[in-house]
Amino acid sequence: MIKEIDLERILKQVQKPGRYLGGEWNEIKKDPQSVKAKIALVFPDIYEVGMSYLGQKILYFVLNNHPSVLAERVFAPWIDFEQKLRVKKIPLFSLENKIPLFRFDIIGFSLLYELNYTNILTILDLGQVPFLSSKRNLDHPLVIAGGSAVFNPEPVADIFDLFLIGDGEEAFLEIIDKYMTLKEELKEKNAVFRELSKIVGVYVPSFY
Repeated sequence: MIKEIDLERILKQVQKPGRYLGGEWNEIKKDPQSVKAKIALVFPDIYEVGMSYLGQKILYFVLNNHPSVLAERVFAPWIDFEQKLRVKKIPLFSLENKIPLFRFDIIGFSLLYELNYTNILTILDLGQVPFLSSKRNLDHPLVIAGGSAVFNPEPVADIFDLFLIGDGEEAFLEIIDKYMTLKEELKEKNAVFRELSKIVGVYVPSFY
């Protein structure tokens, strides 16, 4: 987790620090040590835009209703905060527990429109996660995407380990459950992906 004293110093130097604090009404904050899977729900735009998206709210509550799953929100930072993170070498983190992005088991992006695609790279870079699926292994988070833009996934196919095409509430829970079990049992990336590809709606670009 990010040290509060480091975060406090940075937030005094940026506009709208509330974007990065969390603590809103109806926030769900679990103990990371009490769960089996930690999920980052990422919206590749600033807080104000991402919080207007109902789909992320639905996933947030559905996933957090599962006792063994923790789901926390991550948004793209504004330019001033991005610069501070880079200068101080602090990784991008979630709102609730301030968990660095690279510490999550699964990173799930909501992709609604193509103009956000460059923000995907910014978020992964700030979160210290390799850009390309081919450069990641089972020690890295599983990076997936859903949302209306993934009906044409090919422009960003090299970035994501898999896409979830269609409604994601039930399928996402199935992915989480299978992934957390399979990566311990199989210990080989392609073998895990092959099993995940059997879930309805899952597309694994590296297999095509």
